[in-house]
Amino acid sequence: MAALRLRGCSCLLLRGLRAGLGEAAGRPGLRGAGGTARHCGALCGTAAGERPETTTTPLRPPDFVRLRRFSTRAAESGGHKEEKEEEEGAAAGHTLIGHTESIQGAAASYEFQAETKKLLDIVARSLYSEKEVFIRELISNGSDALEKMRHQLISEGKALLDLEIHLQTDSTKGTLIIQDTGVGMTREELVSNLGTIARSGSKAFLETLQNKEEAGSKIIGQFGVGFYSAFMVADQVEVFSQSAQPGAPGCYWRSDGSGMFEISEASGVRTGTKIILHLKEDCKEFATEERVKAVITKYSNFISFPLYLNGKRTNTLQALWTMDPKEVGEEQHQEFYRFIAQAYDEPRYTLHYKTDAPLNICSIFYVPGMKPSMLDISRELDSSVALYSRKVLILTKASDILPKWLRFLKGVVDSEDIPLNLSRELLQESALLRKLREVLQRRLINFFVTQSKKDPKKYAQFFEDYGLFVREGIVTVAEQEVKEDIAKLLRYESSALPVGQLTSLTEYASRMPAGSRNIYYLCAPNRHLAEASPYYEAMKKKDAEVLFCYEQFDELTLLHLREFDKKKLISVETDIVVDHYKEEKFEESRPAEEHLSSQDAEGLLAWMRNALGSRVAAIKVTPRLDTHPAMITVLEMGAARHFLRMQQLAKTTEERAQILQPTLEINTGHPLIKKLSQLRTDHPDLAQMLLDQIYDNAMIAAGLNDDPRPMVNRLNSLLSKALEKY
Repeated sequence: MAALRLRGCSCLLLRGLRAGLGEAAGRPGLRGAGGTARHCGALCGTAAGERPETTTTPLRPPDFVRLRRFSTRAAESGGHKEEKEEEEGAAAGHTLIGHTESIQGAAASYEFQAETKKLLDIVARSLYSEKEVFIRELISNGSDALEKMRHQLISEGKALLDLEIHLQTDSTKGTLIIQDTGVGMTREELVSNLGTIARSGSKAFLETLQNKEEAGSKIIGQFGVGFYSAFMVADQVEVFSQSAQPGAPGCYWRSDGSGMFEISEASGVRTGTKIILHLKEDCKEFATEERVKAVITKYSNFISFPLYLNGKRTNTLQALWTMDPKEVGEEQHQEFYRFIAQAYDEPRYTLHYKTDAPLNICSIFYVPGMKPSMLDISRELDSSVALYSRKVLILTKASDILPKWLRFLKGVVDSEDIPLNLSRELLQESALLRKLREVLQRRLINFFVTQSKKDPKKYAQFFEDYGLFVREGIVTVAEQEVKEDIAKLLRYESSALPVGQLTSLTEYASRMPAGSRNIYYLCAPNRHLAEASPYYEAMKKKDAEVLFCYEQFDELTLLHLREFDKKKLISVETDIVVDHYKEEKFEESRPAEEHLSSQDAEGLLAWMRNALGSRVAAIKVTPRLDTHPAMITVLEMGAARHFLRMQQLAKTTEERAQILQPTLEINTGHPLIKKLSQLRTDHPDLAQMLLDQIYDNAMIAAGLNDDPRPMVNRLNSLLSKALEKY
């Protein structure tokens, strides 16, 4: 059954399948009155690409978007029916499907062309991943035919007719009927279109429109194979078609898809196309109203023309994403969010984004009001953004439209520029798709930046709930420019700001003194521990602002970010080591007499090197500490911590030291260090315990000792020694 879904010339299809079938010859163009290609709606071209989901439960349309039943004529002229009339019509049912057609004269038999037979088998049996998509394909074809009819009537200055699509199920007979009131097809078009696969009347129609973008943008068809999907579920397909051309007779087309089809004249055929599918035994589910309604709800709920199933209007939802953002209210967004997200909360953020440049995009994105669960955070979770092409669902979870880190968003993207594969079930990776991803990502980042300025408190809560996704984006994205864009969303406390007040990297950079080139940060579980850290104490000598990072993955995030706005991101631990290499000088905060003498200090350092052995690479005196006796320094401390944590290496202290090559820096003015200098000669055993404890404390403060339990016995012994005199 050929061009009911006639999308593009046969060479397009053959290019997609030539690996298995080799080359096939092209076919001549479609014929139609006035040079305009026409054929029946359900037979016309359809959209490209889509991956159906196997388990989608249809939802009851929300009240706020339930539309009135209307004729296209009434809609175009602005007329409306009274509510009472609407209710009476809905109760009585509204259908165009009847049995007025009758076949006239003898049928002429035709044989599918050789390559078409092969392609028909592929299209009908293996091109689509799910059988249910045949309903979407035929409805989309009908929508295309109606759009052609609408364009023709407007062009000729004629009044619009009732442009509708009707479906009727019959579980007793095992049939499904799909009928539209579109342009229909002549006998010649039936022979040409339905005898040659991939002959898209929609594609030919678009070519004739050239610069008439308004009508062209509403045509779904591209490839010309959608009609043949009917043979996935039907062992026989009948088509009645009446062309809108004046004087054209009605036609009847029939085939079982095995290689032959027949055409004859028919009377009593309404303008448009009627398709009767005689379903296979294992596909009789599509002869039930519930199953067909579920498929319509899933794929075709937003097509532009009224869609009726067994006399009842089914596509009662407005495609909010195609409307002017100023015309959509908050309540509408709330109801639409609950419908597409299958949720009961309210969105905390809503972005309604439409643009024509650099790509045609109509989209709506929602940030759920509820905090994400661990399942939501999992990287295995699919995207929750649905992809539509001209209001027809292509993918319920379009994972390639947005980068992985934005998977927490719910919403819809509709773009005429999206490249789709032949069955309209898969996106084709291309420069255009990458561009779409980049445009959407940039717009979303700018949106969140704007919201953070508009309501900092609300954004702070958003970052607390969804910050892990932002950090993931920085870690996983390769391009530095994109990393820095995402980094605009990061928020941290700062040593220069009150407790609880967050700042961004952009704001930090704006406060930096002229000539400063580094953004400093310190990772700690909370602010109290950050301010009590020996590293923060050492940093005070520089009088520099320090960002406090409390979350587990902050350090990894900033290590991957490396720089922001041409300023290097440096942890305070690393900065201390860098200063040593630079041999920067710092003044002592204590008088010289409160420190060990140079001779005592040298003797203590020698003893400590011998006592600690391979646990340290070096020991030195630091002037940067005041209240802490010692600290451990390692080049690239953050990377070292992450490496040990991820690799789970270095089970013993010596193994860790061999990997880290740590330096122990001591404060010779601290009471513990001065007491240690005395004990090393008077009480060497106690001095050894004290040194071991000072070393372990420094390792814990550096985040390089994840298990302090081995030191418990030593602590008990030290406490016992301390209490001996009491």
